[in-house]
Amino acid sequence: MTAREPPDLKTRARQSRPLRVAEAIKDWVVEHGLQPGDRLPGEAALIEQFGMSKGTIREAMRLLQAQGLVETKTGPGGGSFVGAVSRERATALLANYFYFRDVSIDDIYQVRIALEPELAASLAGQLTEAQLAELEAIMESYAEAATSAEEERRQHVASLRFHARLSDFGGNALLGFFIGFMAQILTDLTVYKRLYAAPNHDLWAKGRRHQIELIEALRRGDGAGARAVMRSHMEMARGLMEAQEAQVLKRFIAE
Repeated sequence: MTAREPPDLKTRARQSRPLRVAEAIKDWVVEHGLQPGDRLPGEAALIEQFGMSKGTIREAMRLLQAQGLVETKTGPGGGSFVGAVSRERATALLANYFYFRDVSIDDIYQVRIALEPELAASLAGQLTEAQLAELEAIMESYAEAATSAEEERRQHVASLRFHARLSDFGGNALLGFFIGFMAQILTDLTVYKRLYAAPNHDLWAKGRRHQIELIEALRRGDGAGARAVMRSHMEMARGLMEAQEAQVLKRFIAE
């Protein structure tokens, strides 16, 4: 009986030739421990190394450039270099994946409730006064309840920035990225669905109080307290935003 081909090789066999070469180049970069900014072999060397035509190599490099994994510089000292995908670019690419999928408020908060309380607990007693002051400065942008739909929108976006910035302070890059991504996709969803069409003073008051309590717990190093406050905050926000989504839907149907 012949050995079964590994799933990744089967997948690559179905891919176009330039895409297979692009994947092979990425593997080569990892195997050789190259870092962002390191020079890649020239076109002739890549042709010889991978045994492919000039056209295939160029198309593979274009694919890697589109992904942000390769940067090309012209002029003296130019060439192809390993690129570093920015967080903003990675967020945009991942958001494109969800663009035509029916992601709900509940879907987002299910993930946030699982992740953010644990992040908060891990950061208790670990943040500097400068970092805590930065979080407090963000809160100053919604120190008073909104009086218009546009102000409500700005405050909601600022409140989500509080959570994204908190995720930046953690030492877990993967956890920080997903929490920041959830904040961004929730921002986009609420803008798209116009959930800020009417000021929600209840959400503002409870949300702000939770954030104040969270900062106090973080400052005194109370991990259990920070976890509890963040979980309460997430559950409260989910309930209020789902109610607000239902109100917007009613208004849309009535219109």
